[in-house]
Amino acid sequence: MAEVKSMFREVLPKQGQLSVEDITTMVLCKPKLLPLKSLTLEKLEKMQQAAQDTIRQQEVAEKEQQQITH
Repeated sequence: MAEVKSMFREVLPKQGQLSVEDITTMVLCKPKLLPLKSLTLEKLEKMQQAAQDTIRQQEVAEKEQQQITH
């Protein structure tokens, strides 16, 4: 690791507290793979599909009722 030269000279106190200031550097890490669909989106799609299925069942039941009464 390369040393960073600073324009300030390091001074260590003989008494009292010692504070350290780190120099922020960029750290490379593995990219995180995100799902193509979020869990929330999948839940919404399932709810929408269930609602559409319910509507279809109701329409079929109404058609059967109309056929029975006529």
